[in-house]
Amino acid sequence: MTQSLQGRLMLDLAGTSLQDDEPALLCNPQVGGVILFARNVESRQQVEALVAEIRAVAPQLLIAVDQEGGRVQRFKQGFTLLPAMQQLGDLCLKDRDAGLQLTRDCGWLMAAEVIACGLDISFAPVLDVDRDTSSIIGDRAFSDQPQLVTDVASAFIEGMNEAGMAATGKHFPGHGGIFADSHLEAPIDHRDWTQLSERDLVPFVALANRLGGIMPAHITFPTIDPDSVGFSHFWLQQVLRDKLGFDGVIFSDDLAMKGADVAGGYVQKAQLALEAGCDMILVCNDRQGALEVLDYMTEQQVSGSDRIKGMLKRTWLSWSQLENHPRRVATMAQLQKMNG
Repeated sequence: MTQSLQGRLMLDLAGTSLQDDEPALLCNPQVGGVILFARNVESRQQVEALVAEIRAVAPQLLIAVDQEGGRVQRFKQGFTLLPAMQQLGDLCLKDRDAGLQLTRDCGWLMAAEVIACGLDISFAPVLDVDRDTSSIIGDRAFSDQPQLVTDVASAFIEGMNEAGMAATGKHFPGHGGIFADSHLEAPIDHRDWTQLSERDLVPFVALANRLGGIMPAHITFPTIDPDSVGFSHFWLQQVLRDKLGFDGVIFSDDLAMKGADVAGGYVQKAQLALEAGCDMILVCNDRQGALEVLDYMTEQQVSGSDRIKGMLKRTWLSWSQLENHPRRVATMAQLQKMNG
């Protein structure tokens, strides 16, 4: 693997600072990224220190977090508490211009705070079309109206980009049609291509050229293709790459999720995800599983990706520069007013 290419495994860390075995793990050339979870967070200053530790041993790594807003926000203490995206969608229904402006500012604020701690990306926004069908999505989605999701997500992406962060749309081609939670089981959605293309696919089709990354769902659509989306050449190559013209990074959703178990054990899951066209695969909350995948990738000498570097942050903003930034202060005031 040449230096210009990025390793294709993203894994997680045990605690709030690097454990003894983790620097060597992060220096493995097959590792290209790290994702932080709530257990890795005590305070904003501690997150900055942890990221600095990671950068000191492996400066090239892509460092990520799920900082969507609402109930999926790993960084809380010392950070702005962002509304659920459904609140922003609802605001846009009441007052389109004000709603879109606040959404854009929320995208900027989320991205700016994450970047100011030294990370590169938050896996956002959610492009699922849903209100209360899915047990795992619900208010994480902007709306159950495809065009509204597209418009509001577009504003959020614009804000993220203004802060210097590439956006990752999830969960392709849409998690909003089923109740089942793919963290706990392997969902099956029996809708056909026409139904999907008129609803769930609409935001992905419209925004594919504005996204740096896309994360497929661990869902099978048997009427369309027998393979679960994240392991499907049809979905990732024929639809996402060829039909939608997407040229960014395809991130697998976490291979430790139950929804991924349809593909077998960790090695089989990693192999199928890579063969289907995932540029980077995530194995989280199961260190043994991550090590199995790492051993497999090392044995196979899996070639690196030249796309992943496109997700690295584009600005270097310090927290002291951001703290009293007029846009941050104004957006926080707006959010207080909305919740007050």
